[in-house]
Amino acid sequence: MHLPVNFAKIGLINHRTHFFAMKLKPGILFCLFMASATILKAQGGQLLYSDNFTRPLNTANWIIEMEPAPNSGVYTQNGALVLNTRKGVTVWFSQRLKGNIRIEYDRRVLVDTGKNDRLSDFNQFWGAADPNNASLFSRKGKLEDYDALSLYYIGMGGNTNKTTRFRKYLGDGTKPLIQEYTDAAHLLQANKSYHISIIVKDGTTSYWVDGQCYFTYADAKLLNDGYFGFRSTWSRQEVKNFRVYRL
Repeated sequence: MHLPVNFAKIGLINHRTHFFAMKLKPGILFCLFMASATILKAQGGQLLYSDNFTRPLNTANWIIEMEPAPNSGVYTQNGALVLNTRKGVTVWFSQRLKGNIRIEYDRRVLVDTGKNDRLSDFNQFWGAADPNNASLFSRKGKLEDYDALSLYYIGMGGNTNKTTRFRKYLGDGTKPLIQEYTDAAHLLQANKSYHISIIVKDGTTSYWVDGQCYFTYADAKLLNDGYFGFRSTWSRQEVKNFRVYRL
């Protein structure tokens, strides 16, 4: 269940790791390892929303857009949001997120004997808005349906776990690739739970996996007023411990 909560200070997490970043083109930084100082600045904040998915999915807070297919569904089970689909699906968080924020959750791709089990497409949208429509939630779940939106998109383990890509959708049908990884260290492992942090703060957005910065993008036209969504296709995934913080 989605829980708006009273603002509360969240304590800092003490990490000791190393950092390396390489400037590839103006305005774009790609982090290979996390910097203690950087992540500590982003930790804490005021808790705005949380959902532990312990009750039936609240469809006022979560908007499902799913291509019709047999043996497909989105539901809660055992304290997790489950995306179990044969085709494309987007599950939007219905609250518009503005300003400096951090989105966090734990997520994994399940591979066992399920009919939709496939190691691929651990994907997410954020900062999403429709330049031509006040109502964002009007699509049927096919990836191409979102081409006209402005948003950030990360496809982690896409193309049957061959690529991890970061794109910005510009709202006019163009979707420039900012950067991609193809090495095994940045792809998926079956049934492994990953802790994800997405940060939008002071002109920059970044994507962190288990405390490691995969992508950082300094954007002169930062998308800091829009919607977040879990995205996938043909897989079975679960999400736990969803949180949104004001930074």
